[in-house]
Amino acid sequence: MIFFDVAFWDDGQPGELKLPLVVIWLGLAAAFLTLRFQFVNLRGFRHAVDCVRGRYSQSGDPGEISHFQALSAALSATVGLGNIAGVAVAVGVGGPGAVFWMVFAGFLGMTSKFAECTLGQKYRVTREDGHVSGGGMHYLHAGLAELGWPRFGRALAVVFAVMCIGGSFGGGNMFQANQSFAQLANVAPALGGTWGAVGFGLVLAFLVGLVIIGGIRRIGEVAGVLVPVMCAIYVLAGLCVLASHADQLGAAFGILFRQAFSPDAAFGGFAGVLIQGFRRAAFSNEAGCGSAPIAHSAAATREPVREGFVGLLEPFVDTVIVCHMTGLVLVVTGAYAHPEAGSGIAMTSWAFETVFPWFKYVLCLTAFLFAFSTMISWSYYGEQCWVFLFGLRSIYGYKLLFLLFTWLGAIFAAQAVMDFGDLMILGMSFPNLIGVFLLSGKIKADLDDYWARLRSGEIRTTAVAES
Repeated sequence: MIFFDVAFWDDGQPGELKLPLVVIWLGLAAAFLTLRFQFVNLRGFRHAVDCVRGRYSQSGDPGEISHFQALSAALSATVGLGNIAGVAVAVGVGGPGAVFWMVFAGFLGMTSKFAECTLGQKYRVTREDGHVSGGGMHYLHAGLAELGWPRFGRALAVVFAVMCIGGSFGGGNMFQANQSFAQLANVAPALGGTWGAVGFGLVLAFLVGLVIIGGIRRIGEVAGVLVPVMCAIYVLAGLCVLASHADQLGAAFGILFRQAFSPDAAFGGFAGVLIQGFRRAAFSNEAGCGSAPIAHSAAATREPVREGFVGLLEPFVDTVIVCHMTGLVLVVTGAYAHPEAGSGIAMTSWAFETVFPWFKYVLCLTAFLFAFSTMISWSYYGEQCWVFLFGLRSIYGYKLLFLLFTWLGAIFAAQAVMDFGDLMILGMSFPNLIGVFLLSGKIKADLDDYWARLRSGEIRTTAVAES
């Protein structure tokens, strides 16, 4: 990762804070797009919910999965261990004020998701096997060719695809397998050790294989069930913790707000969220990285902008709801300042266990579901980029290689490989957002046209259209 060194002072003592260039890149892009599209993340929120509910879907729309399944498949890749451990890391580094900046950045990220998911639909193609393929590699190649830069677009598409494949093996696979096994070994030490890791890795690879062999339709079906269940388990437990500390919620919100805007805490919050968050998925929503459009491209619709609206809900669910709730739990229970709470996932577990002593077992199950869901979606992301580079005939070679890395991830920590995977995922944002910037005029034209037709009544709900 590329860093800028920024000096700051804490209690009068000089220190040094490293600010990744990718954080600046993603943040400025999200802010620019939010202004460019006139806060579509806010004014289009209700319509986005209606689209997910299927109110504008019609039989015969081209695609392979529903809006809800596309959203679930993309969410399954982002709602993961970062929502549990990453938030605790951000709060530990930046203090409770970090949660405020996390939510603020989540709102901005909604627009990035809207833009890239719109492009994913707009430039998707149908492969020779009849399946839909879309994502950054396609709109960088085809979209920039329309602007008169075919070679530049092709180069960006290749860089994007290579980084996506690397990310699918590392952060989207090995890290997830490793951390889910670590949680299991923590709860059941008898299952730890080398042989436990070998067995766990084999079982996990088998389960992942059962899903990914079926392609995006199977992934969408599984994610459509798994994501709501795992989110419901975690969020319900969090709400129970917050309810048990209901008298402290007002004070907790006050702490988040005050510390976010105090000079030291605000800067620390910025560091905790935007640095630690991006490195270890504290942000978790991957807005601007270009991964989600690969899943959203398969959604059944004739309106690319409509799937953009669906996509903007991802950061809202992932960051504004799930990560925000985790942060509040850490504050109301006092875990963020307790010396025995530990850090990362241990801090989150400690916070929940103050109300539910048995929560470590629920957390183990939740961590496994989060990791599993992330892996099945990232396998699809990497697969699509693999086919883009090497052709359709090599697809099963990629899937077998992905499952091998699943097994290896449970056995070896391979920190260097995992850091490499994170670097690849974040690195995708550079070619991706260059394309989004250059194509933002086309997105704006399509958005204005769609919004005008929606407000005039030309675009109607399915029930009205059928009547």
